[in-house]
Amino acid sequence: MARGSIMRRFAKWHIWLGWLVGVPILMWTVSGFIMVVRPIETVRGEHLRTEAALIPAGETATLHLEGAARSVTLLTFPDGPGWVVVHEDGQRARYSPEDGEMVAPPDEDAVRAFAEAAYRGNAALEKVALIDPQDPPTDFRAPVPAWQAHFADGTNVYIHRHTGEVLALRTRWWRIYDFMWGLHIMDLQTRQDFNHPILIGFAALGAIGSLLGCVLMFRRRKARVSG
Repeated sequence: MARGSIMRRFAKWHIWLGWLVGVPILMWTVSGFIMVVRPIETVRGEHLRTEAALIPAGETATLHLEGAARSVTLLTFPDGPGWVVVHEDGQRARYSPEDGEMVAPPDEDAVRAFAEAAYRGNAALEKVALIDPQDPPTDFRAPVPAWQAHFADGTNVYIHRHTGEVLALRTRWWRIYDFMWGLHIMDLQTRQDFNHPILIGFAALGAIGSLLGCVLMFRRRKARVSG
């Protein structure tokens, strides 16, 4: 008799937990399904990226730096190789490997050329615009001075304002994936925090509800066999 009372209580809890976590479970299932529909390489737009040209062997000039630097990297650009220096204060600049002098930041025409060189799709470049580092687009989310080059197929290429580096390439599917990831971890603001109390709480309730369902399933099966 007592066992039957406990099972009825379990059934009641199971129903209430089902109502409570039903929406999150559906959201996790749908968002997880959408995130695995396309290969991650396609989501990242790797098929739209132009491979960087090799840097020819040879001597490079000594850099003329003032103060310390955090890093110095030799990269290739559409107009030739260049040193990218991250200074002590975190600012980035490009230096010429020919004379070691700082290269002026790219203007809009140069950014257009850099973006078209980095993108190997068939869509036309529609516009180029500076973005506000304090309010970056949701598909970039980096407080970095940059240009956004927008192509007709929805692809955005982000280029560093001071160096001309390609910082990111974002496709339409990347933005869908990113939104679904935010739903999946219940963090639509930063889309990075996947261990916050709300997510942990709903996951725990979902696990408890599933365990109760398993207990009730075996109990009902036993009752059916006995009958």
